[in-house]
Amino acid sequence: MTARATLVAADARALVIAYRDALRTHQQVVNRLNVYPVPDGDTGTNMALTLDAVVAELEGIDPGASMGEICKAVAHGSLMGARGNSGVILSQLLRGMAERLGPTEEAGPAELAEAIVVAGTLARQAVVRPVEGTILTVARAAGEGATAGCQNGGSLLGVAEGARAAAAEALARTPELLEVLARAGVVDAGGSGYLLFFDALLSVIDGRPLPEAPPLESVGPDLTALLGGGAVHPGDAAAGDLRYEVMYLLDAPDDTMSDFKEVWAGIGDSIVVVGGDGLWNCHIHTNDIGAAVEAALESGRPRDIRVTDLAEQVEEERWVREGAGRPPSEPAGPPPVTAAVAVVTGEGIGRIFRSLGVHQQVLGGQSMNPSTAQILDAVDALGSDQVVVLPNNKNIRPVAEQVDGLTEKRVRVVPTGSIVEGFAALLAYDPAATVDDNVRAMTASAERVLPAEVTRAVRDTDSEVGPVREGDWIGLSRDGLVSVADSLAVATIALLSRLLTDDHELVTMIEGEGAHAGDTRRITEWLHEERPDVATEVHHGGQPLYPYLLGIE
Repeated sequence: MTARATLVAADARALVIAYRDALRTHQQVVNRLNVYPVPDGDTGTNMALTLDAVVAELEGIDPGASMGEICKAVAHGSLMGARGNSGVILSQLLRGMAERLGPTEEAGPAELAEAIVVAGTLARQAVVRPVEGTILTVARAAGEGATAGCQNGGSLLGVAEGARAAAAEALARTPELLEVLARAGVVDAGGSGYLLFFDALLSVIDGRPLPEAPPLESVGPDLTALLGGGAVHPGDAAAGDLRYEVMYLLDAPDDTMSDFKEVWAGIGDSIVVVGGDGLWNCHIHTNDIGAAVEAALESGRPRDIRVTDLAEQVEEERWVREGAGRPPSEPAGPPPVTAAVAVVTGEGIGRIFRSLGVHQQVLGGQSMNPSTAQILDAVDALGSDQVVVLPNNKNIRPVAEQVDGLTEKRVRVVPTGSIVEGFAALLAYDPAATVDDNVRAMTASAERVLPAEVTRAVRDTDSEVGPVREGDWIGLSRDGLVSVADSLAVATIALLSRLLTDDHELVTMIEGEGAHAGDTRRITEWLHEERPDVATEVHHGGQPLYPYLLGIE
């Protein structure tokens, strides 16, 4: 194949799709590198989701669309679909390229080089406090390499190769520029994700294959695939003092955004604001959710507001990362008629699921939702042609329901919204029955359980059961907040006292991180004294964030 001399509209479309595909295959590797600005393991996911939105936008326009139409779709799709800090910065990089390439029907070396430079410049301008050693450093280096490639060879291929080489070199240096990366022994995750853009560009220009992602177990000192040389290994880093990630779209006049950024600069960090022509995508890490949203009301109208508890996300990512190396369980003997897959959130919980007959486990939970691909891999690893999946979380259920359409196997989802519902469902699991019979029986069994949980409040608020202060223990059921106390045992006892009725016969307690033997004994003694007709089972789950998961039957 002869390298392309110019880029046309069809090439631009193919480039976006190839980049999306590269991000998808490398998603978990990039996630594993993510320690800055918080080690929440979502950079690869956010970048891939942002490109998913761009591809969806492209699918809505004519296949023969012009370069201008393609670039407009890329700019709009990336703005509307950007996720997280890395996704918002990536959207600005794409918008910068789109602005430069849009007016041309054929982009030559000079136009491509300038587009890469403009992308890096605009991305840096969108960040209120730019930090070196991040994707911004890699983007600027890519622009310099593209310019040098244009001047030296003057070909499209020379520009792409120059940009990729300079970006890779800058990525390898990011630990020298950002101490948190050096301590963790990793390169910047966002920069790693952006480097894949140039691999996609070389694929479109020169027909080169997209790089294959290294296996996750090799994400250590020998990981060289992303850099083309140079050692990388993952590690831990402490989360910052800012607790929440707040994102929203803001309809506001362009001339108000300077004041808006000034307000945000006083209440948080990792601030990225991108957009224009009255529509902006805004991202901040802060401890003051109210102030972050109120600032928008001074300028215009916020919508699609999303708030993420970063501390919770970091803790769950730690568990998922530590458990990722655990070998999957292998069913003994011939495969059953119907096999079972479950999403798990703790080592002890995993052991219980295995004892109840689950053949494959997928690590994940409330904030670290597993991908469709991860669940599909677990399904495909089984010898059975029929599989039931227990998502054990209402947010994971829609993802699990996508699997059936991606495999020749018959996959059905039991709609379990919690771990205890998953346990109950498995009591009705029959490996020798068909998948549809299992779903009916397991769903009915799960519905007989009333799930509840105890965790810690992360902010002050008012509730129907009284005021809640940050650090209080709170008991939650399907109906919401049920109990509040400054003691874990008291909050759990109050939760049980409000939920238990004369019809209940069994309470299952699953101890997680933060549960202590004294608290468990106090709770079980209360049950014995106040509810002598109710049996109690206690299991060690090891799940993060929730000292007690409860099932009432």
